[in-house]
Amino acid sequence: MNNPLTDPYLVLSQVYFGGAYLKQALTSTTIEPSARPRTSKICYGVLEKDVYLNYIIAANCQKSPKAPVRLILKIALYMLEFMQKHGYMVVDCAVDLIKKLGKGGAAGFINAFLRSYKLPPPPSGADERLSVVTSSPLWLAKKVRRSYKGEAEAILSAQSPGVCVRFEREGELKGEHISTPFPHVYIFKNFVRDAGYDRGDYTFQSVGSVAICSVVPPCDRLLDACAAPGGKSVLLSKKCASVTSQELHPHRAELIKSYASRMGAHNITVTVGDASAFNREWEGAFDCVLCDVPCSGSGVICENPDIKLFRREEDIPSLSALQLKIIANCARYVRPGGTLIYSTCSILPEENDSVIYNFLAQNCGFSLDIPNCELPSRRTKFGLQFLPHISLGAGFFVTRFVKDGQSAHADGGAE
Repeated sequence: MNNPLTDPYLVLSQVYFGGAYLKQALTSTTIEPSARPRTSKICYGVLEKDVYLNYIIAANCQKSPKAPVRLILKIALYMLEFMQKHGYMVVDCAVDLIKKLGKGGAAGFINAFLRSYKLPPPPSGADERLSVVTSSPLWLAKKVRRSYKGEAEAILSAQSPGVCVRFEREGELKGEHISTPFPHVYIFKNFVRDAGYDRGDYTFQSVGSVAICSVVPPCDRLLDACAAPGGKSVLLSKKCASVTSQELHPHRAELIKSYASRMGAHNITVTVGDASAFNREWEGAFDCVLCDVPCSGSGVICENPDIKLFRREEDIPSLSALQLKIIANCARYVRPGGTLIYSTCSILPEENDSVIYNFLAQNCGFSLDIPNCELPSRRTKFGLQFLPHISLGAGFFVTRFVKDGQSAHADGGAE
């Protein structure tokens, strides 16, 4: 039998040491098909519990282990504490792996650590405890506790309920599933992709993404300003006569084209461009503009745990500035009487209500029109906040504006 720690190590070393995203690393690593589910579970689990695993290691080591040793310890600890694997098997495999990596000098340390470590009690400080208990970066724990008080632990501990699948039409559903408030959209504990995916019978789309689409009104001309990978553009092509999908990066624009072709969405025009830079040809040209802006991803950590590793507190101000720049620019593309929609996959007020406050302060030609949505959410001062523990795992924000019918264009936004 192959060493069960080897494949997770090969995948996670790309993430920890090479900065690769987990999904990318899993795809690019050659893994025995029979071992892929186990490897995927371990890799997602280690990243999900990264802060907690570091806490265990720090409590049981006088000095920090070198990076390869630390990673092997994390994998082994996850298997022992969360997969209930036999201790002797995990220890032997961990020792065998470090030797095969040419670092046999650390074999004794790994063996001794895994046979003798103790689980430390959580820290006493409120923020520090929340960080360890939910395995969240300390900066994120502080922000969420400040914003959501007693709900912070539930928000940060929320687990993904499964794989969200949107079908083109109703049919027989196979496997354990959860219904969502949206037609033909279900969440499955396990879902195996088959030929129906290539035929366009269904697609994978998060329930938060579907929720955002649900508040977009039917219209003749829609601009999806930050469109990749294309899920919202494709779904909205069903209720909008024409959709223009803008994407900054050419390779991601190709993803939208491929997505639209697979799903038979022929009324989508894909264009490469910067949503924060003014396009004079589009001024006042669209009935509706959707700005699903780049953000911290703090609301979708349960599905993308590598966000915990890569996102930094110092990223938030620059993201907020970019978000404001995008919505202010794209507001100029809305026709008088048209609709502007802003959304993120963030739970942080700095990227949501604060951005909207600043936008409205600079753009008097728009009226706030907070929508209703069937997916459970919290109404904030400026929009709807979906939270992972109440919204089927989705942490999104969305709000809507109507442009003054007498205004030729919105004030603000740089050319």
